[in-house]
Amino acid sequence: MAINLQKGQRENIDAPKFTIGLGWDTNSSTTGTAFDLDASIFMLDANKKLVSDEHFVFYNNLTSPDGAVEHTGDNLTGDGDGDDEQILVDLTKVGSAVAEICIVVTIHDAESRRQNFGQVRNSFIRILDSSTNEVVLKYELEEDFSIETAVEFGRIYKRENKWKFEAVGMGMKGGLQDYLNKYQ
Repeated sequence: MAINLQKGQRENIDAPKFTIGLGWDTNSSTTGTAFDLDASIFMLDANKKLVSDEHFVFYNNLTSPDGAVEHTGDNLTGDGDGDDEQILVDLTKVGSAVAEICIVVTIHDAESRRQNFGQVRNSFIRILDSSTNEVVLKYELEEDFSIETAVEFGRIYKRENKWKFEAVGMGMKGGLQDYLNKYQ
């Protein structure tokens, strides 16, 4: 049975291989332009900086150098039920320099399209055990991010040789560039 997390809540991740599913619905009538949300992964070292440029996994760099993280591809519309984008994770392959895996969703061209996360609804992140395909953790974003164009949904980090997930739910208004500036 899945554990539904609240913002700031942490839980152990017991499955070494899992899928991160991200989903959302948008109000395209709000701006007259379709929304394109993008999931990105930042694989960070102990100082909360990218291990290398190749450890930034997104639609133009689908796999981390160690093969531990694989983005399954860009969904340009977010239409339909279920996950809009997925990230495959194998914790047994994570390099020793990686201390944290940060999961961010951004709105592509948000400024020129006059879009923000206040126009996005039903946003969630979930962790599915790869061996059973069962949802083990789920976090639904409930805040109204009316000026933010990027949101850190969650992070996976290692403490005392155990991997944990934290529901973060923190937004930034400068889009993907804000996170690149923060983690590079």
